[in-house]
Amino acid sequence: MNKVTRRVLTILPAVLLQLVWLAVLFSWLAPWAGAISFVLSVAAFIFVLYIITKQDEGTYKIIWLLLILTFPLPGALLYLIFGDKRTTRPLQKKLAEAEPLPPLEDDTAPLYDRLTAQDRRAAQTFRTVQNATGFPLRPNRSAEYYPLGDDMFPVMLAELEKAEKFIFVEYFILEDGLMWDSMVEIMARKAAQGVDVRVLYDDLGSIGTYSWKNAGNLAKKGIRVAPFNPLVFIKGTLNCRDHRKMLIIDGKVAFSGGVNLADEYINHIHRFGHWKDIGFRLTGEAVANYTRMFAAFWNAFAHDDPVPDAFLAPLPAPDPDAGEDGMVLSYYDSPLENYAVSNELYIDLLSQAKSYAWFYTPYLMPGDALLNAFVRAARRGVDVRIIMPGIPDKKLVYRMGRSFYPVLLAAGVKIYEYTPGFVHAKASLVDGELGTVGTVNLDYRSLFLHFENNSLFYKASLLSDLKADFLATQEKCRERTEDNLDKGFWHWIVDGVLRIFCPLF
Repeated sequence: MNKVTRRVLTILPAVLLQLVWLAVLFSWLAPWAGAISFVLSVAAFIFVLYIITKQDEGTYKIIWLLLILTFPLPGALLYLIFGDKRTTRPLQKKLAEAEPLPPLEDDTAPLYDRLTAQDRRAAQTFRTVQNATGFPLRPNRSAEYYPLGDDMFPVMLAELEKAEKFIFVEYFILEDGLMWDSMVEIMARKAAQGVDVRVLYDDLGSIGTYSWKNAGNLAKKGIRVAPFNPLVFIKGTLNCRDHRKMLIIDGKVAFSGGVNLADEYINHIHRFGHWKDIGFRLTGEAVANYTRMFAAFWNAFAHDDPVPDAFLAPLPAPDPDAGEDGMVLSYYDSPLENYAVSNELYIDLLSQAKSYAWFYTPYLMPGDALLNAFVRAARRGVDVRIIMPGIPDKKLVYRMGRSFYPVLLAAGVKIYEYTPGFVHAKASLVDGELGTVGTVNLDYRSLFLHFENNSLFYKASLLSDLKADFLATQEKCRERTEDNLDKGFWHWIVDGVLRIFCPLF
């Protein structure tokens, strides 16, 4: 029996109980059907007004409006359970009640003075992200770029061997195999030596690959482990997943990017052809942002001792002669806030691009504002490129992404599909001076519903490596053009329907 089947059987009684409760409720209300119909019509009208006046993505509003106007009662119930940010209050409450982290001293003024002198527009971008997330701009001491998970994996193992104080692991997907088993073997040894090892993983993201039994085996090895937002019954927070990916060691080194901890991410196994993913290794003061990201979630969502404040203390001041390699601001996105940081950041980056704006993404389902930003940038002559998978992991989602091709290509955006396999990389590069690497896909779920982490770099050598990798990857792609698109009335109909439902995928 596979992990998904076992989990379904585990939660089935709770789901059935919810359905029984709804059936009893509807049965009890049946004698007042006429009055209820009138009330529902009024309620539907109020819901429509509420949704229209909300500060939300237009496409997301459309699907709920259609659902509520067509099926008032089930539509309203579904919206109350899944559609409204009010349903995320349990997660907000846990974060608010968690052991508070030691306050950060805002020592970024000298950095912003220097950045403003070099590029006032970029300084405004960084300041906006910092104000929205609370994570500060830092000098970048060293950021090593990895064009494949295969390249990053041995470096991760080597750094794990050096751990002396703590190892923090937070990923969307864990799966037993060469990659994860190799890491666990080292972490178990380190835990036996007194190193504080903690693992946080997304329960739904790993539902088919990692069970509570697997987590229990970790605990027996002395590794603290907790699932994020476990799936035990249908609830309003089900949509909010922890899509973040980070490995932090002693507060000195952090790894992040698109790579999850499963064997396809290092091409040890091949599920969808060659797996193209990217990541990076960060050192220096900038690592503290990642340590705080992990600590905030662990303290809120793990039923375990909070992360000690000592682990969050800033690194000692570097040697005065220590060089800088640009600047970096690492942050995390939260669906609990009305301001979608990464979505607004990408709109901002596209708006300030002068020569080029290049993007890696496995999924392409942008909201209206971001789609318009791509179109406007291309129309004013910016070289806008997007690299997508050539072999999809989810065919329906891939088809939805392609429904955006016509409007983008017509505006002059260049789209490339990676013929050897699947692209899971998430990055942006603007004019060689600004860029991001992280976990954020260009789809509604990633931009609005998931917790994500991202790093925004300025004039770091990592950006040159990203550019070289992008160009090398493009050589292995086929370019999509308006001439080789599927056209016709029925394709237009299918694209229109798919576009309506994009926010659900």
